Amino acid sequence: MREMGHSDHNRGDTQVLDEVERWLKRRSWSADDRPLDRLLAAKRAATTTVSVVLPALNEEATVGEIADTIRRELMGGAMPLVDELVVLDSGSTDRTAEVAAAAGATVVPRDSLLPRLPALPGKGEVLWRSLLATSGDIVCFIDADLREFEARFVSGIVGPLLTDPTLQLVKGMYDRPLGEMAGQGGRVTELVARPLLNLHWPQLAGFVQPLGGEYAARRSLLERLPFPVGYGVELGLLVDALHTVGLDALGQVDIGVRKHRHQDGQALGRMAAAIYRTAQLRLARGHLVRPRLTQFDRGENGFEPRTTAVDTEERPPMIEIPEYPARRAA
Repeated sequence: MREMGHSDHNRGDTQVLDEVERWLKRRSWSADDRPLDRLLAAKRAATTTVSVVLPALNEEATVGEIADTIRRELMGGAMPLVDELVVLDSGSTDRTAEVAAAAGATVVPRDSLLPRLPALPGKGEVLWRSLLATSGDIVCFIDADLREFEARFVSGIVGPLLTDPTLQLVKGMYDRPLGEMAGQGGRVTELVARPLLNLHWPQLAGFVQPLGGEYAARRSLLERLPFPVGYGVELGLLVDALHTVGLDALGQVDIGVRKHRHQDGQALGRMAAAIYRTAQLRLARGHLVRPRLTQFDRGENGFEPRTTAVDTEERPPMIEIPEYPARRAA
């Protein structure tokens, strides 16, 4: 086998870039491209059911408005686009569960699902267990800390899956302001996730918000994918979906502006470490990077180190869990 020369690399890069550009034109839309009546007609014709999941931990300030908007604008009445609205509570100590229930959501405690398997901390764990708490053919995940939430976040992301049977996973894309600065949110995306994807999975370079928490997928895909239990879940699902169903089965929809609570710098560092570990695990199943992160706080005697574990656990595809097919058959 001959050694690849510089021109061969250039040709390979050009081919990938061409593929991404074609994908961007074919698989990127606006939430306004598909009117609600068209989505409802497609949903009825295919008898497709839709579940919306809000993973929540101490989100009493925002979860009620999100749940209420979905219930009023997308459930029942003239626009029954969403069949099931579940708030998956991962141990909130505030009034998250009470507020969500009052807004019309079904509240499911994380630890009530699959009790034989002790729950691990992390968002990915909650999303994984939500497959046991829902029944929809399409599952739409929405972060519970969004402010100024609009129903089009759900309808926009779910829309392509309802109207195109070849699509398997659709992510939301949006502007993420940081305070008054437009487009400055998503710091981990720009500093960690985007470089990783461009270097190692260039086919995914066209995703505007690869780590965004607003996305929808067919259950038949999600149940076949492993779920990193922590912050790496979005990157892991995107990379694994690419390898499982191919780039053309993935899409993204512009849903406008996303406003939410921002994390401090150290939390972002822990997030970045988990995302890098998730990527590295997929690149080489052999030698793995040290699953610890040392950070520094200024104390009475200068800077003091504080070391935390990086999320390393992954849950297997849900289809491999005995309780899952048993529940689906019931």
